[in-house]
Amino acid sequence: MKNLSRPAGASARLPVALGLAVAASLAHAAPADEARTLDTLVVTAAAPSSPLHWVTDPRLPRQPVPASDGADYLKTVPGFSAIRNGGTNGDPVLRGMFGSRLNILSNDGNLIGACPSRMDNPLSYIAPESFDRLTIIKGPQSVRWGAGASAGTIRFERDTPRFEAPGLRADASALVGSRNRNDQVLDLTLGNPSGYVRASGNRSEADDYKDGHGDVVPSKWRKWNGDVALGWTPDADTLLEVSVGAGDAIARYAGRGMDGAAFERTTFGARFEKRNLPGAWDTLQANVYYNEADHVMDNYTLRTPNPHSSMPMPMASNVDRRTQGGRISSEWRWQDVQLVAGVDAEDSRHRGRVGMGRNTYQNAAWSRDADFERQGVFTELTLGADTAQRWISGLRIDRARVRDTRAQISGMMMDMPNPTAGQQRRQWLGSGFLRYEQDLAQGLTAYAGLGHSERMPDYWELFSPDAGPAGSVNAFAGIQPERTTQLDVGLQFNGPRVQAWVSAYAGQIQDYILFTYRSGGMMGSSSQADNVDARIAGAEAGLKLQLDEQWSLGSTLAYAWGENRDAHRPLPQMPPLEARLSADWQGQRWSAGALLRAVTAQHRVAAGQGNVVAQDLGPSAGFATFALNAAYRFSAQLQLSAGVDNLFDRAYSEHLNLAGSADFGFPADPVRINEPGRSLWMKVNYRY
Repeated sequence: MKNLSRPAGASARLPVALGLAVAASLAHAAPADEARTLDTLVVTAAAPSSPLHWVTDPRLPRQPVPASDGADYLKTVPGFSAIRNGGTNGDPVLRGMFGSRLNILSNDGNLIGACPSRMDNPLSYIAPESFDRLTIIKGPQSVRWGAGASAGTIRFERDTPRFEAPGLRADASALVGSRNRNDQVLDLTLGNPSGYVRASGNRSEADDYKDGHGDVVPSKWRKWNGDVALGWTPDADTLLEVSVGAGDAIARYAGRGMDGAAFERTTFGARFEKRNLPGAWDTLQANVYYNEADHVMDNYTLRTPNPHSSMPMPMASNVDRRTQGGRISSEWRWQDVQLVAGVDAEDSRHRGRVGMGRNTYQNAAWSRDADFERQGVFTELTLGADTAQRWISGLRIDRARVRDTRAQISGMMMDMPNPTAGQQRRQWLGSGFLRYEQDLAQGLTAYAGLGHSERMPDYWELFSPDAGPAGSVNAFAGIQPERTTQLDVGLQFNGPRVQAWVSAYAGQIQDYILFTYRSGGMMGSSSQADNVDARIAGAEAGLKLQLDEQWSLGSTLAYAWGENRDAHRPLPQMPPLEARLSADWQGQRWSAGALLRAVTAQHRVAAGQGNVVAQDLGPSAGFATFALNAAYRFSAQLQLSAGVDNLFDRAYSEHLNLAGSADFGFPADPVRINEPGRSLWMKVNYRY
């Protein structure tokens, strides 16, 4: 395991670095009118860029305090929430849907976590500020980016640098905050018209935080990431790029029996793009990737083993997930007709090893337990592109295969022979959608789309449960693919002083995969995975009013609802109604803002049911928090921002949450983990 201790003097050097950056920028300060043309950089809410598509710059300062991972950032988008477990690495939830119902891509490749309980979910390996663009597609309204995206698609992307002359570009930021929060991000690109070299890296750390009562919540983390890309651009329409990346982290979890002692990431990728091809053939794109997550969890690096728990002695588990794949797609254009077609494939394997005692896992043999394969073909057609009436449709077909390579299955008392050892499951999966968009008047657009998605059960649904549906020997044999059919409708208005949008959805899910937990007393708890039929519905809305050149008001609202039709009870893990109200003032160089977040109580619960990470712990109370921010632009290149979150030091917890672990003194009866109390932060952004 790598040593991730804090570099000597790191915190002491940060103010000096900030001062030098400020001084350098002041020496080349921009005129006041140039500073005034810049957008407000502190983001309190996001709005859709087109029907069901959200595009934003994840490098912009945001409130609450800048994100430590991808899930943290997504919470600024209405409809998103996260299953919380302390300081970092929450698991994203969109409209109450979780796991592989969300297709998560970074540089158009899948990096899938390895932990059987998703301690290292895919977004825990993503540093948002190291990417140029975040694109979100809500609902089953695209088939380009892989199979099973019933809830939506999330893409973290990096742009292609283009240089008209030799030059250097730089993006840098540094942050300090409460509980020794300390982040640095640096992105450098050196290039000329023929190519470029881009190197980016980030480092982030924080200590345990205190909640609104002043109680310490175990939540410390340290992370780092580094990526290098080498690109060849012989002309304005051609790109060939190869890239490599690595990262690691540690994280302490108040709501788990183990902590993350290593999150090692290794990535390789290559991509080719050719645009403006002859005739109707417009674009050719291809990429391949290799991503590996090597994750260690233990009960001794960041805590002391609890002699009264089910793991009284030091122990560790090392799991590894290797995923490789690629895609080829082309785009054709004929006046107002666009056609995209392509193929993609993915191969993934999972293995693990355990050790009783400190670091003994390093000498244990690896045991491979699961293999996944998938091949797909897809096409999307747009009729009426760039006109007032547009029809967009898509279709994809996938062939999925999964193989159970476990020789044994861990039981309550001992390991038992695996009844499905060596068996394979093969499945044809179909997905598609049809959406109509209409520009009704100047700035006003309406849309309605019907989508269908079929999803193969993922690793956590086939291999993590202790049991499958009644009558099956285990979850691998019994859990069926999930099939979602969903209607999405909405309105969007973009005017000179008013921006408003509303979206609603209603869906039917056949064979929804549901986890039920049962207490085993001194032996812990067990989980069972079942298929049930379900209904989901909900809505999101947003409004921004530009009162004058300086003042603006904003609001968003999000609601999700779900029902287990078989049992006539609520679906678990549904976030409560949430509203955000913001006010922003923008001067020539100064800007300021306020954010009120209000969440209602949640009484529609299914206690003891949930997913592989969490279960409903019962009803939750509502809460409200208030935050302030301010920023000053020294020049077009340099900005300093600061803020305070949870200004009134409220003690509260999110509905989607883990129960505190007894290892840290939490009571035996489930208690949700409280969120941070009052938190201060300051951040500087520099762009050259």
